[in-house]
Amino acid sequence: MILVNGEANACVDAHDRGLAYGDGVFRTLRTEAGEPLWWADHYAKLRADCAALALDCPAEDMLREDIRRIALAGSGVVKIIVTRGSGTRGYLPARGVATRIVMSARLPPHAAPGAPVDVRVRWCSLRLSRQPQLAGIKHLNRLENVLARAEWDDPDIFEGLLCDDAGAIIGGVMTNVFWVSAGELFTPDLGTCGVAGVARARVLRAAARRGLRARVERLPSAAILAADEVMICNSLIGVRRVARLGDKTWMPAGWTDTLNAALYEDLV
Repeated sequence: MILVNGEANACVDAHDRGLAYGDGVFRTLRTEAGEPLWWADHYAKLRADCAALALDCPAEDMLREDIRRIALAGSGVVKIIVTRGSGTRGYLPARGVATRIVMSARLPPHAAPGAPVDVRVRWCSLRLSRQPQLAGIKHLNRLENVLARAEWDDPDIFEGLLCDDAGAIIGGVMTNVFWVSAGELFTPDLGTCGVAGVARARVLRAAARRGLRARVERLPSAAILAADEVMICNSLIGVRRVARLGDKTWMPAGWTDTLNAALYEDLV
């Protein structure tokens, strides 16, 4: 089911700036029994991303009501899109009424219960461009991710890892990345590009609760190859262990189970 501005509708105005320019933001979250998981984190991130683009963020109670109306009875996915709304031609972002789109779907197979915890990933040849003003924001301009995901069609490869144009590791096409080396947790600095996901923020909080030192740094891709354990995460799959990256393989070191359990300690 799809709601556009609270009404059952699968269409938006052809002049909507989200369609014309990617002028908007979105969130993808998991629902259980009709309720969104980690809602406080997701709404805070949506509000922050809207503020960064000077978009009007929909009221929290309005979005919660939309989600309750369309969320599946069991496990499911809800996507929230907020655009700057319809406008005249041209890039100038005139003030108007934002468009909110809320849609539901079944969990994809890779996020369903029983999906493999250990995954195989690859390096992508595409390099992310650096734009600090958009860094961390889950905006609608996702062509880099589209092109990166088009690089492989092997169903055995779960994810592709991306570096920026200077060779620093940033994350996955649809995930954030972590690794543990010598008892310390590392994740890339996303100050110039990449998406700072809600699951990433929760993993960092979980590490602090468990007394695991976390370091957010700008590091070359080679840093991952020297890790004791490599993990990827997002709001649908939780934390997954990278078992193989190219010719490099890792045996379980226990960190994936520890952080995945901590990730779900607080479900609100």
